[in-house]
Amino acid sequence: MDMSAIAARLGLSGSRPVIRKAGELRRLCDVNFDSSVLGIGEVCKAIICLEIAASKFQVIFDRAEAVRMSGMSEKAYIRSFNALQNGLGVKTTLDVRELGIQFGCVRLIPFVQKGLSLYKERFLAALPPSRRASTDFGRPVFTAAAFYLCAKRHKLKVDKLKLIDLCGTSSTEFTTVSTSMADLCFDVFGIAKEKKDPKSIKGNRELLDVLPSKRKHEDDSDSSDESSDDDQDELDLPTHKRRKKMEKQAYNDWKSSVLSTNKQTKTDPAKPRRQAQLNFKKPADNTLEVPSAAN
Repeated sequence: MDMSAIAARLGLSGSRPVIRKAGELRRLCDVNFDSSVLGIGEVCKAIICLEIAASKFQVIFDRAEAVRMSGMSEKAYIRSFNALQNGLGVKTTLDVRELGIQFGCVRLIPFVQKGLSLYKERFLAALPPSRRASTDFGRPVFTAAAFYLCAKRHKLKVDKLKLIDLCGTSSTEFTTVSTSMADLCFDVFGIAKEKKDPKSIKGNRELLDVLPSKRKHEDDSDSSDESSDDDQDELDLPTHKRRKKMEKQAYNDWKSSVLSTNKQTKTDPAKPRRQAQLNFKKPADNTLEVPSAAN
C-alpha cells in the first residue's frame, strides 16, 4: 500500500514532512534488514515508520487506529515497534520544555526535572549493581509520566491520552510507570488524599461529598444518636449497594400497595354466594311437515 494512502487514513495527509521522513525510514529498513524475519509485514512496517516520523516532528499520531490497520494486537504492535526502532537505531525523545509549552504548563518544568532526577536516583539505588548499567531512562514514557503526575499534583488539567500518543506507548505501560514514580517519589509526585489505607477506603467515597443526604446529615447535628448512626451506615455503603437498597425499598412499597388494594376489593368469604340464574330461550319449532305420498 502506498505511504500517502496509509497516511491519509491515519489523518496525516497534510503533514508532508512526516510522509517524506516515513518513506526514508521505510527505504532504510529495506536496505539494512529484512523486516519479515521479525514478523512485520509491509503495511505494518509503513505504519510504524509513520509513527516514528510523527514522533520526530511532534505530530499527534492515532495509535489505536494504527493498531487496527496493522491487524495486530496492541502488545504485538508495541513489540514490533520497538524491534523496528532498535533496528533503525532511532530513539524518540520527549523534551520537558516542549511539553510545558505545548500544554501551557511552563511552571511545571523545574518540578518535572527535579522529580525525574530523584526517581532515577531512588530507582537505581533499589536495583542490584549488575542491572544498573542496562537501565534506560531515556524513553519518552518516563518524561510523560513525570509531567502528568506533576500536573495532577498542582491541579492542572493535562490530556492524558494526548501524552500517551506523544510518548508512543500503551496506556498500560504509562499507568505502570506512573504508579512506580508515585510510589518511589511520593514527596514530589504524590497527592495527599491518595496516601490512605486501602482497607479503610469505601467504594466511590469521593462522590459522597456532593450528595444531598450527606450535607443534610452534617447539618442536622441535633438529631438523635440512633438515627445518625443509621444514616452514617447508609452513607458508608457503596453506590451500587445503595442503589440496590433503594430499588428493593421501592419494590416493597409497590408490593404492599398492591396487596392492600387486593384486600379492599376482595369480597367477604362469610357472605353466601348466590348463583345467577341461567335463562336460555327455547328455540322456535321450525320443523316442516312432510306430506304423505298419494296412493
